[in-house]
Amino acid sequence: MEAVEITTGSNPSGTVIWLHGLGADGHDFAPVVPELGLPPQLAVRFIFPHAPLMPVTINNGYVMPAWYDVRSLDLRQAEDEAGIRASQLKVEALIRHEAVRGISASRIVLAGFSQGGAIALHTGLRHQARLAGVLALSTYLPLPLALAAETHPDNAGLPIFMAHGSADNVIPLSQGIASRNLLQEQGYKVVWREYPMAHSVCPEEIADIGQWLFQVLTAEQ
Repeated sequence: MEAVEITTGSNPSGTVIWLHGLGADGHDFAPVVPELGLPPQLAVRFIFPHAPLMPVTINNGYVMPAWYDVRSLDLRQAEDEAGIRASQLKVEALIRHEAVRGISASRIVLAGFSQGGAIALHTGLRHQARLAGVLALSTYLPLPLALAAETHPDNAGLPIFMAHGSADNVIPLSQGIASRNLLQEQGYKVVWREYPMAHSVCPEEIADIGQWLFQVLTAEQ
């Protein structure tokens, strides 16, 4: 996939693969990198891939960047399983490419906002090598009924940071909470944050993300 890349220093020791939301592109979250407050001695490669263009049912079939189709306002109805799994394969290809560049899976964080966060969660819990963590913003867990059978033991207890706006009118807070509860029931270490915002990000959230990224990217392997 084509992507925007930002490296915070020479010889990066970790990678964050950050997926944008529906209708956006890889440039959407690139400006966040200098706001995270990561120390200069921690060199990180940020990869912001562009989702493929596809018609989106909920938007009257309008073609836009999307990780999968959205067929209903109720995100649990008629999920685009084929599209979700196709995007999983794309993200796994990015992980393999990082291995070629010298970054092991244990030094990779999968991140995403909204639809991108759903793919980050879906892929991270199933990936067949231990990751550093998953960052899931203003999102939910797709295909929840398949989770128990498909999770990979290497990522049992994977560190997860989930954040949601209390006034989110796109993906309701209740859906984020339900996803968090399911993950915690299955033993995942979920750090949960709520912020007084809509379907967006805020400065306090960005600061919290930076602190969490520092922790998981500097943890002993």
